[in-house]
Amino acid sequence: MVWQAVAAEWGKLWSVRSTWWCLACALALTVLTAVTLGGSMATSLVREGITGVTVTASEPVVSATSFVQFALVALAMLTITSEYASGGIRVTLQATPVRGVVLAAKALVVAPVMFAAGVLSGAVATAAVYAVLSAEVFGGLVGLPVGEVTLDLLGVGVFFGLVSVLTVGAGAAMRSAAGTLTVVFMLLMGLPLMLLMTGSQVAVDASMRMPMFAGLAFMGSTDNMTGGPIPYSAGEGLAWLLAWTALAVAAGHAVLRRRDA
Repeated sequence: MVWQAVAAEWGKLWSVRSTWWCLACALALTVLTAVTLGGSMATSLVREGITGVTVTASEPVVSATSFVQFALVALAMLTITSEYASGGIRVTLQATPVRGVVLAAKALVVAPVMFAAGVLSGAVATAAVYAVLSAEVFGGLVGLPVGEVTLDLLGVGVFFGLVSVLTVGAGAAMRSAAGTLTVVFMLLMGLPLMLLMTGSQVAVDASMRMPMFAGLAFMGSTDNMTGGPIPYSAGEGLAWLLAWTALAVAAGHAVLRRRDA
C-alpha cells in the first residue's frame, strides 16, 4: 500500500505546472543570491587587502539557503494544502484509508525531490559563483576544493529535504496554504529573528536551536546573524533539525487522524 501511495503522490507532484515553476524559482534565486553574497565576501577581502584567503565557491550557496528555502517550502506546502483547497484530499483518503500512509507517502516523495533540487541548484550556483569571482575585479579570491564543495552541496540537499518534510507535516496540521505558510515562515525565520532581537542570552540560545539556525550549523555555516559562530556542532544541528521535523510530522499526523477531510 505504501509504494502504491508513493507512486500516486509522485504522479500528482509532476502533473502540475506549479512544481516546475517553484523549482525554476528556487534555481534562479539560489544562483542570484549566492553570486551576490559571494561578490560581497570577495569585495570585503579586496577592500581590506587580505591575501592568502579565498572564498570557497559553495560557501555563499550555504548562506543563500536562508532565503531560497521558501521557494521549496511553497512547493512542499502545495503537495497537501492544494488537495484540501480542491477537495481532492477526499479521493486520496478513499484510495488510501490509512492516513499515516498518506502522510508518509507525501514525505517520501517530497524529501528526495527537494534533496535533488538542493544539490543540483547548489551545484549550478557554485559554478556561477566560481565563474564570477574568478574575474580580476574580485581579485580571483575563490577556490573550488572538491571535497568541501561536495559536503556543502550534500548538506544543502539534506537541509532542503528535511525542511520540506517539516512543511508537509505543518500543512497536514494547518490544512490551508495561508496558515501553513505563516506557521512555517514564523518557525524558520520570523520567530528566530524576533528572539535574536531581544538580546536576551536565553532567547538567543533558543533561537540558535530552531530549524533555520540548526540547519546552518549542520551545513557548517557561521552566518547566523549574530557575528559569531553557532555554538554547537554540525551533528547537534542535524539532531535539532530532525527533532523539529519529527515534531511537525507528528502534529500533522495527529490532526489528519482526528479530523475529517
